[in-house]
Amino acid sequence: MRRKRLKVALIYNADTGSIPERPEDRGSVADLRVMIRQMARALRTRSHEVLVLALNQDMFAFQRQLRRFNPDIVFNQYEDVVHGALYEMRVAAIVRMMGNPLTGSPALALGLSRYKYMTASLLQGANVRVPPQTRLLEKIGDVNRTAWVFPLIMQPAQEHAGVGLDRTSVVHTKGALREKTRQILTEFHQPALIQQFLPGREFNIGMLGGRRMRVMPLAEVDYSKLPEHIPPIMSYAAKFLENSEEYRKTRVTCPAVIESELAREITTTALRAVRAIGAWGYARVDIRLDQDGRPCVLDVNCNPSLEPEVALARSAETAGIAYPDMLNMIINAALEQQPYDAYVPMQGAFTIPALARTAAAKVRT
Repeated sequence: MRRKRLKVALIYNADTGSIPERPEDRGSVADLRVMIRQMARALRTRSHEVLVLALNQDMFAFQRQLRRFNPDIVFNQYEDVVHGALYEMRVAAIVRMMGNPLTGSPALALGLSRYKYMTASLLQGANVRVPPQTRLLEKIGDVNRTAWVFPLIMQPAQEHAGVGLDRTSVVHTKGALREKTRQILTEFHQPALIQQFLPGREFNIGMLGGRRMRVMPLAEVDYSKLPEHIPPIMSYAAKFLENSEEYRKTRVTCPAVIESELAREITTTALRAVRAIGAWGYARVDIRLDQDGRPCVLDVNCNPSLEPEVALARSAETAGIAYPDMLNMIINAALEQQPYDAYVPMQGAFTIPALARTAAAKVRT
Protein backbone atom coordinates (compact mmCIF):
# COMPACT_ATOMS: atom_id res chain seq x y z
CA MET A 1 0.00 0.00 0.00
CA ARG A 2 1.29 3.46 -0.94
CA ARG A 3 2.95 5.23 2.02
CA LYS A 4 4.20 8.36 0.27
CA ARG A 5 3.26 11.62 1.96
CA LEU A 6 0.83 13.46 -0.30
CA LYS A 7 -0.75 16.89 -0.37
CA VAL A 8 -4.48 16.11 -0.31
CA ALA A 9 -7.18 18.71 -1.01
CA LEU A 10 -10.38 17.37 0.57
CA ILE A 11 -13.25 19.19 -1.15
CA TYR A 12 -16.93 19.30 -0.28
CA ASN A 13 -20.07 21.34 -0.94
CA ALA A 14 -20.73 23.77 1.92
CA ASP A 15 -23.93 25.17 0.39
CA THR A 16 -26.99 24.27 2.46
CA GLY A 17 -29.40 24.68 -0.43
CA SER A 18 -32.83 26.28 -0.14
CA ILE A 19 -34.51 23.64 2.06
CA PRO A 20 -34.18 24.17 5.86
CA GLU A 21 -32.38 21.29 7.54
CA ARG A 22 -33.97 19.34 10.38
CA PRO A 23 -31.98 18.61 13.58
CA GLU A 24 -32.67 14.86 13.29
CA ASP A 25 -31.50 14.71 9.65
CA ARG A 26 -28.26 12.71 9.38
CA GLY A 27 -27.96 13.87 5.77
CA SER A 28 -27.44 17.51 6.79
CA VAL A 29 -24.46 19.71 5.96
CA ALA A 30 -23.59 19.68 9.68
CA ASP A 31 -23.25 15.88 9.56
CA LEU A 32 -21.29 16.18 6.32
CA ARG A 33 -18.80 18.50 8.05
CA VAL A 34 -18.39 15.96 10.86
CA MET A 35 -17.58 13.29 8.27
CA ILE A 36 -15.13 15.57 6.48
CA ARG A 37 -13.27 16.20 9.75
CA GLN A 38 -13.15 12.45 10.41
CA MET A 39 -11.76 11.85 6.93
CA ALA A 40 -9.13 14.57 7.36
CA ARG A 41 -7.99 13.09 10.68
CA ALA A 42 -7.83 9.59 9.17
CA LEU A 43 -5.75 10.79 6.22
CA ARG A 44 -3.36 12.63 8.53
CA THR A 45 -2.74 9.38 10.44
CA ARG A 46 -1.23 8.14 7.18
CA SER A 47 1.12 11.17 7.13
CA HIS A 48 -0.71 13.09 4.39
CA GLU A 49 -0.92 16.89 4.43
CA VAL A 50 -4.64 17.68 4.20
CA LEU A 51 -6.36 20.92 3.24
CA VAL A 52 -10.13 20.90 3.74
CA LEU A 53 -11.56 23.06 0.99
CA ALA A 54 -15.24 24.04 0.97
CA LEU A 55 -16.97 25.09 -2.24
CA ASN A 56 -19.86 27.45 -1.55
CA GLN A 57 -21.02 29.02 -4.82
CA ASP A 58 -17.79 30.99 -5.41
CA MET A 59 -15.99 28.90 -8.04
CA PHE A 60 -13.29 31.53 -8.61
CA ALA A 61 -12.27 31.50 -4.93
CA PHE A 62 -12.30 27.70 -4.93
CA GLN A 63 -9.99 27.58 -7.94
CA ARG A 64 -7.59 30.14 -6.46
CA GLN A 65 -7.31 28.17 -3.21
CA LEU A 66 -6.86 24.90 -5.06
CA ARG A 67 -4.16 26.33 -7.28
CA ARG A 68 -2.37 27.95 -4.33
CA PHE A 69 -2.27 24.64 -2.40
CA ASN A 70 -1.13 22.74 -5.53
CA PRO A 71 -2.29 19.30 -4.32
CA ASP A 72 -0.97 15.92 -5.38
CA ILE A 73 -4.55 14.64 -5.27
CA VAL A 74 -8.04 16.11 -4.86
CA PHE A 75 -10.27 13.96 -2.66
CA ASN A 76 -13.72 14.61 -4.06
CA GLN A 77 -16.60 14.74 -1.58
CA TYR A 78 -18.68 17.29 -3.47
CA GLU A 79 -22.40 16.48 -3.60
CA ASP A 80 -25.33 18.50 -4.91
CA VAL A 81 -27.87 19.78 -2.39
CA VAL A 82 -30.36 21.36 -4.82
CA HIS A 83 -33.03 19.18 -6.42
CA GLY A 84 -32.07 18.20 -9.96
CA ALA A 85 -28.67 19.92 -9.86
CA LEU A 86 -25.80 18.36 -11.78
CA TYR A 87 -22.80 20.23 -10.38
CA GLU A 88 -21.19 17.03 -9.10
CA MET A 89 -20.34 16.26 -12.71
CA ARG A 90 -19.23 19.81 -13.48
CA VAL A 91 -17.01 20.19 -10.42
CA ALA A 92 -15.28 16.89 -11.26
CA ALA A 93 -14.73 18.07 -14.84
CA ILE A 94 -13.28 21.43 -13.76
CA VAL A 95 -10.89 19.86 -11.24
CA ARG A 96 -9.61 17.43 -13.88
CA MET A 97 -9.28 20.18 -16.48
CA MET A 98 -7.17 22.14 -14.01
CA GLY A 99 -4.75 19.20 -14.16
CA ASN A 100 -5.44 17.62 -10.76
CA PRO A 101 -5.85 13.87 -10.13
CA LEU A 102 -9.29 13.32 -8.60
CA THR A 103 -10.60 10.52 -6.42
CA GLY A 104 -13.70 8.59 -7.36
CA SER A 105 -15.55 8.46 -10.63
CA PRO A 106 -14.97 10.75 -13.60
CA ALA A 107 -17.46 13.43 -14.60
CA LEU A 108 -19.24 11.30 -17.21
CA ALA A 109 -19.95 8.46 -14.78
CA LEU A 110 -21.19 10.92 -12.15
CA GLY A 111 -23.55 12.49 -14.67
CA LEU A 112 -24.83 9.15 -15.96
CA SER A 113 -25.53 7.82 -12.49
CA ARG A 114 -27.59 10.90 -11.56
CA TYR A 115 -29.90 10.32 -14.55
CA LYS A 116 -31.48 7.13 -13.22
CA TYR A 117 -33.43 6.35 -16.39
CA MET A 118 -30.29 6.79 -18.49
CA THR A 119 -28.43 4.47 -16.10
CA ALA A 120 -31.16 1.83 -16.37
CA SER A 121 -31.21 2.11 -20.18
CA LEU A 122 -27.43 1.79 -20.36
CA LEU A 123 -27.48 -1.27 -18.10
CA GLN A 124 -30.20 -2.90 -20.18
CA GLY A 125 -28.09 -2.32 -23.28
CA ALA A 126 -25.17 -4.03 -21.52
CA ASN A 127 -27.37 -7.04 -20.66
CA VAL A 128 -27.48 -6.16 -16.96
CA ARG A 129 -30.90 -6.91 -15.48
CA VAL A 130 -32.94 -3.99 -14.08
CA PRO A 131 -36.51 -4.03 -12.71
CA PRO A 132 -39.22 -4.57 -15.35
CA GLN A 133 -41.50 -1.71 -16.44
CA THR A 134 -38.72 0.87 -16.14
CA ARG A 135 -40.26 4.01 -17.62
CA LEU A 136 -39.82 7.77 -17.53
CA LEU A 137 -42.95 9.89 -17.04
CA GLU A 138 -42.50 13.50 -18.11
CA LYS A 139 -46.16 14.51 -17.77
CA ILE A 140 -49.25 13.16 -16.03
CA GLY A 141 -50.81 12.10 -19.34
CA ASP A 142 -47.99 9.56 -19.81
CA VAL A 143 -49.63 7.40 -17.13
CA ASN A 144 -52.35 6.36 -19.59
CA ARG A 145 -49.95 5.16 -22.29
CA THR A 146 -48.87 1.93 -20.58
CA ALA A 147 -50.73 -1.15 -19.32
CA TRP A 148 -49.13 -1.18 -15.87
CA VAL A 149 -48.71 -4.24 -13.69
CA PHE A 150 -48.81 -3.25 -10.02
CA PRO A 151 -47.22 -2.70 -7.54
CA LEU A 152 -44.82 -0.06 -8.86
CA ILE A 153 -42.21 2.10 -7.16
CA MET A 154 -41.78 5.77 -8.11
CA GLN A 155 -39.09 8.36 -7.47
CA PRO A 156 -37.64 11.55 -8.99
CA ALA A 157 -35.47 10.62 -11.94
CA GLN A 158 -32.48 12.82 -11.09
CA GLU A 159 -32.05 12.52 -7.32
CA HIS A 160 -29.94 10.29 -5.11
CA ALA A 161 -29.58 9.23 -1.45
CA GLY A 162 -33.26 8.32 -1.23
CA VAL A 163 -34.46 11.87 -1.90
CA GLY A 164 -38.10 11.68 -3.01
CA LEU A 165 -38.62 8.12 -1.73
CA ASP A 166 -41.22 7.97 1.05
CA ARG A 167 -44.21 6.01 2.31
CA THR A 168 -46.26 6.89 -0.78
CA SER A 169 -43.62 5.78 -3.29
CA VAL A 170 -44.97 2.24 -3.76
CA VAL A 171 -48.27 2.50 -5.63
CA HIS A 172 -50.93 -0.13 -6.25
CA THR A 173 -53.47 1.66 -8.48
CA LYS A 174 -53.46 3.90 -11.52
CA GLY A 175 -55.00 6.68 -9.43
CA ALA A 176 -52.13 6.54 -6.93
CA LEU A 177 -49.67 6.39 -9.82
CA ARG A 178 -51.17 9.53 -11.33
CA GLU A 179 -51.15 11.38 -8.02
CA LYS A 180 -47.53 10.45 -7.25
CA THR A 181 -46.48 11.53 -10.74
CA ARG A 182 -48.15 14.90 -10.16
CA GLN A 183 -46.35 15.29 -6.82
CA ILE A 184 -42.90 14.51 -8.27
CA LEU A 185 -43.37 16.81 -11.26
CA THR A 186 -44.58 19.66 -9.01
CA GLU A 187 -42.18 19.30 -6.09
CA PHE A 188 -38.98 18.22 -7.84
CA HIS A 189 -39.50 19.79 -11.30
CA GLN A 190 -38.17 16.70 -13.05
CA PRO A 191 -39.57 13.50 -14.58
CA ALA A 192 -40.66 10.53 -12.50
CA LEU A 193 -38.90 7.18 -12.75
CA ILE A 194 -41.25 4.18 -12.61
CA GLN A 195 -40.18 0.57 -12.01
CA GLN A 196 -41.83 -2.64 -10.94
CA PHE A 197 -41.61 -3.08 -7.19
CA LEU A 198 -39.58 -6.22 -6.55
CA PRO A 199 -40.52 -8.51 -3.64
CA GLY A 200 -37.13 -10.10 -2.98
CA ARG A 201 -34.14 -9.52 -0.71
CA GLU A 202 -32.06 -6.34 -1.05
CA PHE A 203 -28.27 -6.16 -1.04
CA ASN A 204 -25.62 -3.42 -1.07
CA ILE A 205 -22.37 -4.29 -2.84
CA GLY A 206 -19.42 -2.03 -2.05
CA MET A 207 -16.27 -1.93 -4.17
CA LEU A 208 -12.80 -0.42 -3.97
CA GLY A 209 -10.13 -0.10 -6.66
CA GLY A 210 -9.22 1.16 -10.09
CA ARG A 211 -8.41 -1.21 -12.92
CA ARG A 212 -9.09 -4.12 -10.57
CA MET A 213 -12.17 -3.51 -8.46
CA ARG A 214 -12.19 -5.42 -5.18
CA VAL A 215 -15.67 -6.42 -4.02
CA MET A 216 -16.31 -5.97 -0.32
CA PRO A 217 -18.42 -8.39 1.76
CA LEU A 218 -22.06 -8.14 0.77
CA ALA A 219 -24.50 -6.32 3.05
CA GLU A 220 -28.22 -7.15 3.24
CA VAL A 221 -30.96 -4.67 4.15
CA ASP A 222 -33.44 -6.08 6.68
CA TYR A 223 -36.93 -4.55 6.58
CA SER A 224 -38.61 -7.30 8.61
CA LYS A 225 -39.31 -5.05 11.64
CA LEU A 226 -41.24 -2.45 9.64
CA PRO A 227 -45.02 -2.36 10.12
CA GLU A 228 -47.23 -3.23 7.14
CA HIS A 229 -48.18 0.39 6.38
CA ILE A 230 -44.53 1.33 5.70
CA PRO A 231 -43.16 -0.05 2.41
CA PRO A 232 -39.86 -1.99 2.66
CA ILE A 233 -37.71 0.46 0.72
CA MET A 234 -34.56 2.47 1.44
CA SER A 235 -36.34 5.81 1.66
CA TYR A 236 -34.79 9.09 2.73
CA ALA A 237 -36.26 8.58 6.19
CA ALA A 238 -34.75 5.09 6.45
CA LYS A 239 -31.34 6.50 5.55
CA PHE A 240 -31.21 9.74 7.49
CA LEU A 241 -34.14 10.71 9.77
CA GLU A 242 -33.16 9.39 13.18
CA ASN A 243 -36.56 9.89 14.82
CA SER A 244 -38.50 8.09 12.07
CA GLU A 245 -39.84 4.56 12.36
CA GLU A 246 -38.13 3.73 9.06
CA TYR A 247 -34.71 4.67 10.45
CA ARG A 248 -35.16 2.84 13.74
CA LYS A 249 -36.56 -0.37 12.26
CA THR A 250 -34.41 -0.78 9.14
CA ARG A 251 -31.25 -2.78 9.75
CA VAL A 252 -28.25 -3.73 7.61
CA THR A 253 -26.43 -7.03 8.11
CA CYS A 254 -22.80 -7.26 7.00
CA PRO A 255 -21.63 -9.76 6.02
CA ALA A 256 -24.90 -10.99 4.57
CA VAL A 257 -25.93 -14.56 5.21
CA ILE A 258 -26.26 -15.78 1.64
CA GLU A 259 -25.75 -18.88 -0.49
CA SER A 260 -22.41 -18.91 -2.31
CA GLU A 261 -23.94 -19.33 -5.79
CA LEU A 262 -26.31 -16.39 -5.28
CA ALA A 263 -23.45 -14.29 -3.87
CA ARG A 264 -21.40 -14.96 -7.01
CA GLU A 265 -24.31 -13.99 -9.26
CA ILE A 266 -24.90 -10.76 -7.31
CA THR A 267 -21.20 -9.90 -7.36
CA THR A 268 -20.91 -10.52 -11.10
CA THR A 269 -23.99 -8.38 -11.77
CA ALA A 270 -22.63 -5.54 -9.63
CA LEU A 271 -19.22 -5.58 -11.32
CA ARG A 272 -20.81 -5.49 -14.78
CA ALA A 273 -22.98 -2.56 -13.73
CA VAL A 274 -20.02 -0.57 -12.40
CA ARG A 275 -18.00 -1.18 -15.56
CA ALA A 276 -20.93 -0.21 -17.80
CA ILE A 277 -21.34 3.14 -16.01
CA GLY A 278 -17.59 3.78 -15.84
CA ALA A 279 -17.30 4.11 -12.06
CA TRP A 280 -13.79 4.28 -10.62
CA GLY A 281 -12.05 4.18 -7.26
CA TYR A 282 -15.02 3.19 -5.14
CA ALA A 283 -18.68 2.48 -5.73
CA ARG A 284 -21.80 0.85 -4.33
CA VAL A 285 -24.40 -1.09 -6.27
CA ASP A 286 -27.88 -1.67 -4.81
CA ILE A 287 -29.49 -4.91 -5.96
CA ARG A 288 -32.87 -6.50 -5.27
CA LEU A 289 -34.05 -9.98 -6.18
CA ASP A 290 -37.11 -10.38 -8.40
CA GLN A 291 -39.90 -12.91 -7.91
CA ASP A 292 -37.69 -15.61 -9.44
CA GLY A 293 -34.72 -14.82 -7.20
CA ARG A 294 -32.70 -13.11 -9.95
CA PRO A 295 -30.58 -10.02 -9.11
CA CYS A 296 -31.80 -6.71 -10.57
CA VAL A 297 -29.80 -3.49 -10.27
CA LEU A 298 -31.71 -0.72 -8.51
CA ASP A 299 -28.96 1.89 -8.45
CA VAL A 300 -25.27 2.47 -9.17
CA ASN A 301 -23.73 4.96 -6.75
CA CYS A 302 -20.43 6.16 -8.14
CA ASN A 303 -19.18 8.14 -5.12
CA PRO A 304 -21.07 6.63 -2.17
CA SER A 305 -20.89 7.88 1.40
CA LEU A 306 -17.57 7.40 3.18
CA GLU A 307 -18.96 7.94 6.67
CA PRO A 308 -17.04 5.81 9.17
CA GLU A 309 -18.61 2.57 10.43
CA VAL A 310 -21.52 2.55 7.98
CA ALA A 311 -22.14 1.67 4.33
CA LEU A 312 -18.88 1.17 2.38
CA ALA A 313 -16.68 1.75 5.43
CA ARG A 314 -18.58 -0.97 7.31
CA SER A 315 -18.11 -3.44 4.45
CA ALA A 316 -14.41 -2.57 4.21
CA GLU A 317 -13.97 -3.05 7.95
CA THR A 318 -15.66 -6.45 7.65
CA ALA A 319 -13.02 -7.27 5.02
CA GLY A 320 -10.28 -6.28 7.48
CA ILE A 321 -9.56 -2.86 5.93
CA ALA A 322 -9.17 -0.06 8.48
CA TYR A 323 -10.84 3.26 7.69
CA PRO A 324 -7.63 5.22 6.95
CA ASP A 325 -6.41 2.40 4.70
CA MET A 326 -9.71 2.41 2.81
CA LEU A 327 -9.22 6.12 2.08
CA ASN A 328 -5.66 5.38 0.97
CA MET A 329 -6.95 2.70 -1.42
CA ILE A 330 -9.27 5.28 -2.97
CA ILE A 331 -6.32 7.67 -3.40
CA ASN A 332 -4.20 4.92 -4.96
CA ALA A 333 -6.92 4.16 -7.50
CA ALA A 334 -7.09 7.85 -8.45
CA LEU A 335 -3.34 7.89 -9.10
CA GLU A 336 -3.66 5.05 -11.60
CA GLN A 337 -4.18 6.11 -15.20
CA GLN A 338 -7.89 5.80 -15.83
CA PRO A 339 -8.88 4.19 -19.14
CA TYR A 340 -9.96 6.70 -21.80
CA ASP A 341 -9.02 9.67 -19.58
CA ALA A 342 -6.50 11.53 -21.68
CA TYR A 343 -4.52 14.13 -19.74
CA VAL A 344 -5.14 17.47 -21.44
CA PRO A 345 -3.94 20.18 -19.00
CA MET A 346 -5.82 23.47 -19.29
CA GLN A 347 -4.43 25.24 -16.24
CA GLY A 348 -4.83 28.69 -17.74
CA ALA A 349 -8.33 28.21 -19.03
CA PHE A 350 -10.20 28.89 -15.79
CA THR A 351 -8.26 31.73 -14.20
CA ILE A 352 -9.97 35.09 -13.78
CA PRO A 353 -7.56 36.85 -16.22
CA ALA A 354 -8.20 34.19 -18.85
CA LEU A 355 -11.97 34.50 -18.45
CA ALA A 356 -11.70 38.28 -18.57
CA ARG A 357 -9.69 38.09 -21.81
CA THR A 358 -12.32 35.75 -23.31
CA ALA A 359 -15.14 38.12 -22.32
CA ALA A 360 -13.28 41.12 -23.73
CA ALA A 361 -12.69 39.32 -27.00
CA LYS A 362 -16.41 38.55 -27.29
CA VAL A 363 -17.26 42.23 -26.71
CA ARG A 364 -14.80 43.33 -29.42
CA THR A 365 -16.33 40.94 -31.93
